[in-house]
Amino acid sequence: MTQWTAEQCTKMQMAGLEAMAGLTGKFLEGLEKVMELNIQTAKATLAQAQDGVGKALSAQNPQEFVDLQMESIRLATDNAWRYWRQRADIMATTRAEFERVAEVQYTIGKDQLQGFIEGVVNGAASDSTSPLAAWQEAVKATTTLYESMQLTAKQALEVAENSINTATEAASNGARRRAALTAGTTTLSRR
Repeated sequence: MTQWTAEQCTKMQMAGLEAMAGLTGKFLEGLEKVMELNIQTAKATLAQAQDGVGKALSAQNPQEFVDLQMESIRLATDNAWRYWRQRADIMATTRAEFERVAEVQYTIGKDQLQGFIEGVVNGAASDSTSPLAAWQEAVKATTTLYESMQLTAKQALEVAENSINTATEAASNGARRRAALTAGTTTLSRR
């Protein structure tokens, strides 16, 4: 009967540790990007608010003040949508890296397990191959189920991302149209 050597176990443990270190690094990179985005957004929001207050204080009449407020709302809405899209992109990239590493580790583990099972089946006495073959088939069925579930989950995530992107774009376009309509109505009412 074939058994794993201490060297094989050590290699497998080292591969797992390397994968964990890689995932931790990717997580920290994603976190760093989100923090940078938050700082950039906070700075931009502060500058925009300061500019808006300055313009509002210099408004000559109530209509100009309302126009400035509408422009400020439109800019804030656009900035918020841009922020959420950028954040979603960062999260999607980080998730993709996690998936890539997980798939590689899964493939390596699956290959090692199949090699071990085949070694056990080949080295077993002829009267004990039937239970081992059944075990091998159960592992194959579980592997197929896992891969199918993984593909389904990946497709569901893609559909959800596309839906979010479509909704974000539609909301952003709607806010722009409302701002344009308000600006057009304001211009007509001045005449």
